[in-house]
Amino acid sequence: MTDQTATASETAMGVRRFGRVNWVGTKTLAVREVRRFMNVWSQTVMAPLINAGLLLMIFTIAIGPQRGDVMGVPFMTFLAPGILIMTVIQNAFANTSSSLASAKVGGNIVDTLMPPLSAAELLFGYLFGAVARGLIVATVIAIGSWVFLGVHIQNIFWMLTFVTLGSMFMGGLGMIAGIFANKFDQLSAISNFLVTPLSFLSGTFYSIEALPGPLQAASHANPFFYIIDGVRRGMIGVSDSSPWLGLVIVLIANAVVLSIVWRWLDRGYRLKA
Repeated sequence: MTDQTATASETAMGVRRFGRVNWVGTKTLAVREVRRFMNVWSQTVMAPLINAGLLLMIFTIAIGPQRGDVMGVPFMTFLAPGILIMTVIQNAFANTSSSLASAKVGGNIVDTLMPPLSAAELLFGYLFGAVARGLIVATVIAIGSWVFLGVHIQNIFWMLTFVTLGSMFMGGLGMIAGIFANKFDQLSAISNFLVTPLSFLSGTFYSIEALPGPLQAASHANPFFYIIDGVRRGMIGVSDSSPWLGLVIVLIANAVVLSIVWRWLDRGYRLKA
């Protein structure tokens, strides 16, 4: 290869990676990710609503009347935002992780890697699906909470901000899990032993003020807590911490996770044979 040819090749690669965006390819990937979960909307949209409703019903029957107020609001009102965002982050994680893992196990990941899409464009396309699914699930559960519990959104800015950032964060973690896992049981292990415990132990069902000092400190180091707390602030107007602090923490967490995903996509880590 001559120096001129090598320079032309490097220039072309530089345009693809750092030049103008491949809008058609990025849009195609984003639309594919949305259509993928909307084709089974009964599982991806209706099932979360039913699960959230069952959790609220169980808590109402079991301890609702005896629990009293939490942070000045009825227990079921306090619980609704936690169940909403717990469902959102689990669905956002499942969307990207299952998409990547299925493509790897099925051997068709090459169909995504072959088009002239940069790592940033791949990242955006997959995240778009996760955020879209998170917002749809949040909207459905918020409507259900308003109809059956009379819970009105108090601050739409904080609500949308933390649902969106939470979906991005979990979508990024889902991509890390999907890239790392080579089998579905590895993916299930990550979900069962990492995502579920962290979402359950981050103030979903309780105020962290009820925890002992060391556990409170551990909760304040957990980005899941700030996502849940921010959504609670937006939905019912109460929270354990400042939403501005939560915003900073969640933005930093997103930057760390998404930079790792971008790097892995750029290198083709565990994606290319």
